[in-house]
Amino acid sequence: MRRSLPPVASKVSDTLIARGHHGVIITQPTPTHTAQEAAAALGVTVGAITKSLVFLLDDDPVLLLVSGAHQVHLDRTGRRLDGTLTRAPAAMVREVTGQPIGGVAPLGHPTNLPTFVDNALSRHQELWAAGGHPNTVFRTTFGELCRITAGLAIDVD
Repeated sequence: MRRSLPPVASKVSDTLIARGHHGVIITQPTPTHTAQEAAAALGVTVGAITKSLVFLLDDDPVLLLVSGAHQVHLDRTGRRLDGTLTRAPAAMVREVTGQPIGGVAPLGHPTNLPTFVDNALSRHQELWAAGGHPNTVFRTTFGELCRITAGLAIDVD
């Protein structure tokens, strides 16, 4: 029996297809709210999980696509981006992405956020990212992720 995707994940799938990705989103039997949970469920290393994190660069929201093995060092990464980087409040994350925390996808948001992609993700042949809902994911590659998000690759630490 085919399961239907949550509406937010369907929007992500449509956006993926519009940007030249196959658009296949996998529904996990249970939510995977953390990179560790997602890696365990998929049988991959945590570094191959792409975390979609919203920050404020000065006063503007930006999206950082970060390896599950990394934490964002606000000062160093902010300097690389020529500004002050702070965590966005949960309400703002929901507003600018239209997706729940724990399931934020790298795309499919109401507006296109400036996007930066962690270079550490390039070490993995296959990447997995949230599909817009806590128990949905999709497979991609580093090059494809940069292309479909118009993301700029940077060092994140």
